[in-house]
Amino acid sequence: MSQPISIDIWSDIACPWCYIGKRNLEAGLSALATDADAPQVDITFHSFELSPDTPVDFDGDEVDFLAGHKRMPREQVEQMLAHVTNVAAGAGLEYRFDLLQHTNTVKAHELLHFAKAKGLQHEMEERLMSAYFTEGKHVGRIDDLVALAAEIGLEPDETRSALESAQYLEAVRADQAQARAYGINGVPFFVIDGQYGVSGAQPPEAFENVIRDVWAKKQQPAEA
Repeated sequence: MSQPISIDIWSDIACPWCYIGKRNLEAGLSALATDADAPQVDITFHSFELSPDTPVDFDGDEVDFLAGHKRMPREQVEQMLAHVTNVAAGAGLEYRFDLLQHTNTVKAHELLHFAKAKGLQHEMEERLMSAYFTEGKHVGRIDDLVALAAEIGLEPDETRSALESAQYLEAVRADQAQARAYGINGVPFFVIDGQYGVSGAQPPEAFENVIRDVWAKKQQPAEA
C-alpha cells in the first residue's frame, strides 16, 4: 500500500483565487474517487500573507483597497472583481465583494495552525474563506475569529488564549519562510508530493491529471 500523496497548499484566506483553487482541487479529487485505484491524499494548508501591511480595520471597501494597493483605476478594479466573481460562480461559490471586510489575515493564519493542532484545519480553512468571501464577516479580529472557531467545534477559551498569546505566530512565519525558499511569490501554490509545483487556480482536470500521474508512479515497484 503506497503512502498518500502529500498536497501542500500555500494560500491566504483573503485571496479570491485561493478559494477557487481549493474548490477546483476538491472537484478534481471527487472525480478521482471513482477510479478503481483511487489516489489517497493528505492535504495541508500553509500560511501566505498577500498584504501583511493591511490594518485589521480597513476604512473602505474592496475596490478602495485594490485601487490604492495596486494603483489601478476604480473602473478597472470593478471589472476585475466582476471577472473573479464569475469564475467563482463556475466553481460553485457566490462571492460578495460588496459585503467583504478587508482586513489583516495574520491572526486567521495563526488560527489555522491552532485548528491544525486540533485536527480541524480543513474545517477552519473552509469556514474562514466562506465567512470572508460569501458572508461579509470580519476575519481579522480575535473576537470574530473565536466565534468562527467555535462554529467548527474548537473550544472558545482555548482558541482565544492561543490567539492572544500569538502561540502559533512562529508557525505562520515558518510557512512564509518555506514559501520564500521554494520561490513562491503568488498564491494559491500547490506542492504535490514534494516534487511538483502547481501555480494558480487550475481547473479540476489539471489537478486530476497530475494527481493520477503521481499516484501511478507511486504504485510502480522500486528498482533494485
